[in-house]
Amino acid sequence: MPNTRQARVAEQIQQIVARVIHTKLKDPRLGMVTVTDVRVTGDLQHATVFYTVFSEQDAARTARALESAKGLIRSTVGKSIGLRLTPTIEFEVDHVPEQSRTIEDALAAARAHDAEVRRLAEGADFAGAADPYKKPHVAESLAPVATSEYAENAVDDAAA
Repeated sequence: MPNTRQARVAEQIQQIVARVIHTKLKDPRLGMVTVTDVRVTGDLQHATVFYTVFSEQDAARTARALESAKGLIRSTVGKSIGLRLTPTIEFEVDHVPEQSRTIEDALAAARAHDAEVRRLAEGADFAGAADPYKKPHVAESLAPVATSEYAENAVDDAAA
């Protein structure tokens, strides 16, 4: 778990990089980029910037544009962040949207399967009897049967 300083620096770098990409970079290879996350090492020397691109066709061109603008982005981060040493910056495509799309597809398939099972179960009958649980046998008479000598003495004592 990153400490609070790491998290604060990562958040600042994310905001600075997003601002630089949207305002200062005029590269025509750059597609619609969203900076999703920044991870900084414990010594604040290396920062990995995760980004997504709106169009899959622009992903390779955008990666080349970000690599060529890495120096400008790093110098802007260094001037804005106020650290003794400016962290090196590495760009990586964020695969979370693709993974979430896969999870959404799996959930949609599960919902469709559940609807099919529900549709099949609507007109179905039970496999056995309507009530599959055994009922306890009801005793034929509720009066106790006295068969022992003690029970006969107890009855005689009660009568007296």
